[in-house]
Amino acid sequence: MSEDWAAVAKTINERVQALGWKQRELAERSQVSQAIVREIQNHTVERKRSDRTLEALSLALGLHPQHLLAVLHGRIPPAPGQPREDMEDAVTARLAVIERRLSEITEHLAELRADLAVVLSRRDEQ
Repeated sequence: MSEDWAAVAKTINERVQALGWKQRELAERSQVSQAIVREIQNHTVERKRSDRTLEALSLALGLHPQHLLAVLHGRIPPAPGQPREDMEDAVTARLAVIERRLSEITEHLAELRADLAVVLSRRDEQ
């Protein structure tokens, strides 16, 4: 599944605004360079970032350590205080999302196949 860096930027920007911080303060508190914070916040450069970078930003913002990582991958972020999701749980959650999407695609293809059959039968009748 694709990564949603725009959602990560939105989450960070909303939280920074709520806290009344400047970009520099987030960089200092997270110990992530201000250039990287700027790129992520402005969504100007979309590249793979370390999970540790997202964790540092999440913690500095007072969120669950895996909050931004969950946002990036389209999952519901864990609440602060919840235990960390281990890799096996993460894989299971991703597989569930993939299975649900595959089911939706299969249903859509069946509908398209039925529509195509109707169109072809009408054409053959002419």
